[in-house]
Amino acid sequence: MRTKIPVLLGLVALGLWVLAQYQYGGSRAQPALPYPEGFRLWTHVKSMELKPGHPLYESFGGLHHVYVNQVGLKTYLDGKKNPFPKGTVIVFDLLEAKEEGNALQEGPRKLIGVMVKDPEQYGATGGWGYYAFGPDKKPLNIDPASCHNCHQGAANTDYVFSAFRP
Repeated sequence: MRTKIPVLLGLVALGLWVLAQYQYGGSRAQPALPYPEGFRLWTHVKSMELKPGHPLYESFGGLHHVYVNQVGLKTYLDGKKNPFPKGTVIVFDLLEAKEEGNALQEGPRKLIGVMVKDPEQYGATGGWGYYAFGPDKKPLNIDPASCHNCHQGAANTDYVFSAFRP
């Protein structure tokens, strides 16, 4: 009887591990995030275009619009002098950039990228969770560690590249 309890506990632990791998995508090691509905009603931080020749053009070329929820707005307005508080959500809406009639136009959406601040949950990536959604609003499978490696270049501003454009 005593040998059955450790075996049973081991099977339960294995089952929980398998469930976690299935639910969280194994290497992703972070919970799913719902699509941030209504983000375009948040505060617009800035816009920019990545053009050919930019090092991230292959992955993120196009027109970017950056938005922040109310939780993180004060940090942007203060010039990012302090870290963003827990609960901050930053979204970049990536669209194709099209030139028509001597004007830069928004084309179809390519993806949205999302950063979520929660130091306890995302300690391995500087307190930020990184997510992406396709044009159909479905989650894309990304590697948060790769996102964070790129954001290391902005470590002095809490891993956030964008600055508020008043």
